[in-house]
Amino acid sequence: MSFVRALSLTSPAAAQKELERIGVDPAGIVRMLPKLEQQALLVPQVRAAAANILKQEMLSLGGDAAVARGTVACSVSSTDVLLIGTRKQLLLLCSKLAGQPFGLKALALEIAAFLKTVQHPPACWQTSRRQLSLERPLIMGILNVTPDSFSDGGCYATIEKAVERALQLEAEGADLLDIGGESTRPGAPLITAEHELTRVLPVIEALAGRLSIPISVDTWKSNVAEACLAAGAEIINDISGLNFDPDLAAVVARHQAGLVVMHTRGTPQQMQQDTAYTDLLGEVAASLLQSAAAARSAGIPQTQICLDPGICFAKDLDGNLELLRRLPELAKLGYPLLVGTSRKSFIGRVLQREAAADRLFGTAATVAHAVTSGARIVRVHDVQAMRDVALMAYAINTR
Repeated sequence: MSFVRALSLTSPAAAQKELERIGVDPAGIVRMLPKLEQQALLVPQVRAAAANILKQEMLSLGGDAAVARGTVACSVSSTDVLLIGTRKQLLLLCSKLAGQPFGLKALALEIAAFLKTVQHPPACWQTSRRQLSLERPLIMGILNVTPDSFSDGGCYATIEKAVERALQLEAEGADLLDIGGESTRPGAPLITAEHELTRVLPVIEALAGRLSIPISVDTWKSNVAEACLAAGAEIINDISGLNFDPDLAAVVARHQAGLVVMHTRGTPQQMQQDTAYTDLLGEVAASLLQSAAAARSAGIPQTQICLDPGICFAKDLDGNLELLRRLPELAKLGYPLLVGTSRKSFIGRVLQREAAADRLFGTAATVAHAVTSGARIVRVHDVQAMRDVALMAYAINTR
């Protein structure tokens, strides 16, 4: 008995595979694929007059545009616009906007650039010493050489223990190692750059010639970054998104290192006092793109920049869950997306697991979701388990 059903064509590859299964002529597949790519693009705060043009043009192309009530009569001064259509319709819109006023020509260029990014997401991430393929998700193993990190503080406080742990993480399948010398848990005190270096630098030096995977250093301080990159680190993971130390970007650029820019608000001492947002996703995305633009202005190529939405950094429980739900939107910003949820407090709150060590399965759920949603690097404590989770989630969605 046959039955009618809706298909979940989550990617162009999935759509092409289904058309091939049916036996569609190859030329027909080329024609039909664009028709299966319905998209919704949000354009924030457009003048009412421009929004009306957008709606009229999308309707004429067979698509649509959602605008605020009162836009047609111009009783509102501006509105967010949700453009709804296929890739082909949106590209045609761009060509029709080329001669329009109200800044629509510039908007057309932005939409066209976005559609190109979506069609061709980043294929690699460049560090100072190598090119990391993003063909599959990468596993970034966490090594905290701190006495007070929320999960493993004090566990690897000696050089010997830290080196042993680093080699273990590599053996478990880590693609990168992220070393942190200053706790960034909520409320953690700041330490000096000199103190941070006494923790991190000897470990990097001890790993020279012994570790084959790239080393990332979790720091926002330019002088810490300078010393660590000179000692062999290849990536700087900056929780501040280049907002705490104005000299950090120049250091990264000079060493041609990889860079992770993360979203937060304020230092770890202050960040959880500022978790209210009018538009969480929009504000996080705008901040990340500003950080990326600052990096590029300092001479860091786009291929070396990675974005991290900062789960549990200046976000409450609902905010963390919303960011995870909407990761696909952040994965389309034109940069590799890194997500770090490992053992974090929001998992403990949802599952009522007070001890960080009891959050393995909750972490696994977030890692699987992140990979399914487009994250290409996941930062984790439990490398072997989360590597299996990430690769399985990726296989389900791509093979």
